[in-house]
Amino acid sequence: MNLYAGKILKVDLTHGTVTAEPLPGKWIRRYWGCWGLAVRLYTDLADPVVDPMAPENPLVIMTGPFCGTAVPLASRFCMVSKSPYTGTIFETNCGGAFGPELKYAGYDGLVITGASQRLVTLTIADGDVRLEDASDLAGKGIFETEAALKARPGLAEAKVLAIGPAGENRVGYACIGSEAYRQMGRAGGGALFGSKNLKAVVCRGTGGVAVADMPAFLAKVDHYKKTDLLTEDNLWAKTDGTPILVDVTNEMGIHPTRNFTHGVNEGKDAINSDAIKRNKVADRACASCPLGCGNYTRIKDAAVEGPEYETLCLAGSNCGMNDLEAVIRFNRLCDDLGLDTISAGNTIALAMDLTESGIHDYNLRFGEPDQYLQVLSEIAHLSTDRGRQLARGAWETAAAHGALDRVAASKKLEFPAYEPRGNYGMGVAYATSERGACHLRAFTIFSETPFDVEAMVRHVIADQNKNAIKWSMCFCDFWGTVSPEIMADLLTAGLGEPVTAEELTAAGERIWNLIRLFNVKAGFGSDQDTLPPKIFREPLKGGPHAGRVFSQEDFAKARALYYELRGWDENGMPTDEKLAQLELTRL
Repeated sequence: MNLYAGKILKVDLTHGTVTAEPLPGKWIRRYWGCWGLAVRLYTDLADPVVDPMAPENPLVIMTGPFCGTAVPLASRFCMVSKSPYTGTIFETNCGGAFGPELKYAGYDGLVITGASQRLVTLTIADGDVRLEDASDLAGKGIFETEAALKARPGLAEAKVLAIGPAGENRVGYACIGSEAYRQMGRAGGGALFGSKNLKAVVCRGTGGVAVADMPAFLAKVDHYKKTDLLTEDNLWAKTDGTPILVDVTNEMGIHPTRNFTHGVNEGKDAINSDAIKRNKVADRACASCPLGCGNYTRIKDAAVEGPEYETLCLAGSNCGMNDLEAVIRFNRLCDDLGLDTISAGNTIALAMDLTESGIHDYNLRFGEPDQYLQVLSEIAHLSTDRGRQLARGAWETAAAHGALDRVAASKKLEFPAYEPRGNYGMGVAYATSERGACHLRAFTIFSETPFDVEAMVRHVIADQNKNAIKWSMCFCDFWGTVSPEIMADLLTAGLGEPVTAEELTAAGERIWNLIRLFNVKAGFGSDQDTLPPKIFREPLKGGPHAGRVFSQEDFAKARALYYELRGWDENGMPTDEKLAQLELTRL
């Protein structure tokens, strides 16, 4: 098949069996790949009310059609399942080179079901697929696990997905690591690996990806690389990477600081892009990427690829930690233990707030690094009362102390690093995201009308539909200008058959509505499409938006308009007319 390997690898961990099945061709031009195709496969297999940690809950790992080709920034892959952290359907994705490696091994994706009685690894070496005992890796961090697996015969060039102790201990916001510093971070993918006693997936492939007309395809790739990707709109990723957003969001007044109480960090110069550049020692890029946005940073013996903006803000500013060395150490510990830095930073910032306000003493205080670093191991290993409580995340920790007015989360997933009181579109995006608070579904911070409810709702819907297909191609977010027209042109050249931008845009809306059908059946409706009390009631401090809230009245108008424009009823259920338009049926 052009652009596709044509096979899905199915792994039953309960029975220890592996089988290869044809990629369902009938779904390709409706869902395309990566996020969309993974959602279609997952919803076909899973009961929406399944317990996420039960053996019956499948995990679907999927690549995109351009993965493994010369198309730049298209090497990402994703996992779709039901989150053990939020109870919603969710997607988490990762860069690096595991996606191309899986494609080269002959598979577009993996479907993992059941649960092993013992800790195992899944090794894929072209057509040789086997499950192997991993008891010797129990309790080891991701870095050591990867090194041990790559030291095995014939696997030096393999790519690895692995969990650390946080995943083994089923911490709700445990992540999956790859190539040391790449993470499938949000909503608990690591805990799902842990629930199945799957320590790692190791993959080595030596095949390739076919296209219809290689010279024509490469000419298209070269054209768009020069005329659209390597332009001023995107080159910030090469020159600065995401740390540039520290200054940008501070200037906008939407930079979460001290547990989402302030919109600016007066000490941000200690952790901004200039600070990263002073301590940068190398660049790193994902497969097929000419931008190389990864900043390898070192201070004394503390080194990490990063920190990225979300970590600089949420583990830095939000914890009052204007100490780049401490943030680097925090980032590295999370990457090795297998913890999402967004959720970890938010949860620890909340614990600092609870301590300093006298609600509950977690021995964590803003700006003090020792306990801030020590508590990460306690969380990952569930080794102390403090660690076990904070392993439940910010929402459950706040609820345990009657302090939900202090939490920043939606559908129990902690906010990313953009303050919604300073940009209503981000609030609508957080509230309506399928996996909980997320900045990768819609991103409105550069809007010139951040408090115009109707404009923000329309912006969010357009972004969600576009990104649903963009992530189904598995493009990196940093090709910010890639359009449905560009995607369609590349698909046409690669497949050897015409694809239109309109076809892709319709697929994006179809994917978003299929996800909504699953969540509604799982028990999520309008009551969960909301923001926490803090955003409605507590005025933001500092910066250009000091004193502002996102009022409940304005939010209610935004949500009602969102449902109307989506073609959903007042409870957030897609109508029969909308489903007929998208050729969908109820689950």
